[in-house]
Amino acid sequence: MGPMRLRIFTEPQQGADYEDQLRVAQAAERLGFDAFFRSDHYLSMGDVDPDPGPTDSWVTLGALARETETIRLGTLVTAATFRLPGPLAISVAQVDRMSGGRVEFGFGTGWFDAEHKAYGIPFPPLGERFARFEEQLEIVTGLWTTKPGETYSFEGAYYRVADSPALPKPAQHPRPPVIIGGTGAKRTPRIAAKFADEYNVPFADLQDTAAAYGRVRQACEAAGRESMVYSAAQVVCVGADEAELARRAAAIRREVPELRKEGLAGTPEEVLDKIGRFAEAGSERLYLQVLDLADIEHLELIAAEILPHL
Repeated sequence: MGPMRLRIFTEPQQGADYEDQLRVAQAAERLGFDAFFRSDHYLSMGDVDPDPGPTDSWVTLGALARETETIRLGTLVTAATFRLPGPLAISVAQVDRMSGGRVEFGFGTGWFDAEHKAYGIPFPPLGERFARFEEQLEIVTGLWTTKPGETYSFEGAYYRVADSPALPKPAQHPRPPVIIGGTGAKRTPRIAAKFADEYNVPFADLQDTAAAYGRVRQACEAAGRESMVYSAAQVVCVGADEAELARRAAAIRREVPELRKEGLAGTPEEVLDKIGRFAEAGSERLYLQVLDLADIEHLELIAAEILPHL
């Protein structure tokens, strides 16, 4: 079992502008976190003030690529419904080059019907979304890994690519890491085993997380795959004492008992203990979902009291 890496994961659609994200990304880098990730959504969820509205994930990451130096950058996860595969491959490869090879590509089918309606994006039924997602993975990774000077073509049910120069090439060789997540029992493990470098289980308990890892391990064995990175995403809420914990929970409109049960919440000792249980379940990376982007002291507490013990 290798070292557990902690990554900061933000949900900017809940009311953050670029400056808010920049502050958190630079703090995460300064404090020694492994990566800064963001969701890819165009509409807020739940009871939040929607101002100032959404920011585009790859535009944001392109800017952060130039305003950070060492931290890994990525999406958890880009929706396949939002972009055509060719232009998406160009955007991500460009950000990879702009960052000096620090990009990780989290990719999913897209699921939030309302954001598609709100911004005029077609939202096909689930079966078709999975089929398109798989073709997009084939195309994006195919374009990135085409040898320099050669061309790439693809003929699918939904997308056709003819004699593409397959440029620009990403900075990372053979390509940026691909992260696929979700707890689907059949399609997700098969697609992860075929395309992913990392498999992520978002917001599940320890038992369900371990079970999902088991399904992907089996799919990897069936596909003759040797290695896979296993990760999880969990909401984080840490307080030096109960009063600070309650204040942080209230700031994200959540209850402390629910957060203790559903996420990584409590004192630093409690959270370290739960991180250890995720490590036992097979997690090598944890994405800490930080919902209050104004609270840099929260990140400082985690960096001071939790990071050194991993």
